[in-house]
Amino acid sequence: MSVKEATKTAPAPVHAAPEPPRPAKGHRAWDEAPRWQIYLPLGIYLLFTLVPFYWILLFSLRPAGSTSLVPWPMTFDHFEKVWTERSFGTYFGNSVLVGVATLLMTTLVALAGGYALARFDFKVKRAFMLALLCSQFVPGALLLVPLFEIFAELQMINSLGSVILAETVFQLPLSMILISNFIKNVPYSLEEAAWVDGCNRMTAFRIVVLPLLRPGLIAVGSFAFVHSWNHFLFALMFLNNQDKQTIPVGLNSLMSADSVDLGALAAGGIIAAVPVVIVFAFIQKWLITGFSAGAVKG
Repeated sequence: MSVKEATKTAPAPVHAAPEPPRPAKGHRAWDEAPRWQIYLPLGIYLLFTLVPFYWILLFSLRPAGSTSLVPWPMTFDHFEKVWTERSFGTYFGNSVLVGVATLLMTTLVALAGGYALARFDFKVKRAFMLALLCSQFVPGALLLVPLFEIFAELQMINSLGSVILAETVFQLPLSMILISNFIKNVPYSLEEAAWVDGCNRMTAFRIVVLPLLRPGLIAVGSFAFVHSWNHFLFALMFLNNQDKQTIPVGLNSLMSADSVDLGALAAGGIIAAVPVVIVFAFIQKWLITGFSAGAVKG
């Protein structure tokens, strides 16, 4: 073979693809948004979010009759008034009791029901899941009449237990769905390995599965606590005595047809908001993980 023929049959050299042109220094890529397009909407959102909080803080700390836009001189008279004269100390204790009891009952029942939905197959499973989903479209006001009749027969009207049961029933469908989806993300092989080691189903669940459900349990429990803490309707309808009422009903009592004590109302609103803010500040890491993991099927 001649040199000329060998040159013709030789493969063509492979050249690397040319790099895309880089933007000149000081210029942005065509698909990169300018910073003002990011910060301007965030600033507007922050303005609409924080101004109401500053306004309620201003009314609660400045003296009555003052029109200053700065809470100075600062006074805590409004907090003392609502805590002592308006019985907010009693309302606060009742709300804590209702919230914690609803949290515990909702979490325990949803844990048992969610495990059954995640690990067992039965004939009416699809129908039961559909009923749980459809129950989320039922407003709480439609449950007032049947719940009131049931609690009246059980002589539970004007008892915190009626509010706790009503809140638990209202929170269970969504909580059960979240817990079941979260349990599905736990590999079934972990429980099988525990069974091989001699554990029964309950022991395997307690030792292997339950520790992995911490984010989901925190998410469900916090959702149930916050909803029961802020819910107004059940406490208004089922509780008559003032010493049994909760914070939302207490806030409503600060408003009358003739006048509204803005300072006391603002102080009561801060008392109602601070515990929830503190709780979310401590559990936000597990809360985000729990809702994101429980929202999808593994």
